[in-house]
Amino acid sequence: MTRRNSSLGFLGRFGRSEDLRLLDAALRDFDLHPALVPDGAKLAIVNMMKDAWPDREPPVEAYAPVASLFAYCLVGPDLFAQSNGPALAAEAEARVDAALEAGEGMDADLILLALHSRLVSPKVLEKFGLTIEQE
Repeated sequence: MTRRNSSLGFLGRFGRSEDLRLLDAALRDFDLHPALVPDGAKLAIVNMMKDAWPDREPPVEAYAPVASLFAYCLVGPDLFAQSNGPALAAEAEARVDAALEAGEGMDADLILLALHSRLVSPKVLEKFGLTIEQE
């Protein structure tokens, strides 16, 4: 079994790990400043990605679709479309619809993470009828 790079960059002593830097850059590409996403959420995202590619590190090109959907969930349809264009907003909306229908997969997990971390935009909650069940 191979050992994976730590997401903390060896206890944070040598700066951020490569996977967190790639995620931060991808979030910026979709006009979401990475400082608006708590490190715990980012660590959860990179761990989900590592689970999706269990035999190797996630490819660099895998970060953009993840960041796109997560940014959409956080900023909402209007701001996302304003910053990224209506085509990318429509694509994100289609992915949310598909994830909600399937109920599983990486997109569904990203939406759940946004919901349970209470980062999701109220407009996304309203548009898709999402709720967080209280126990």
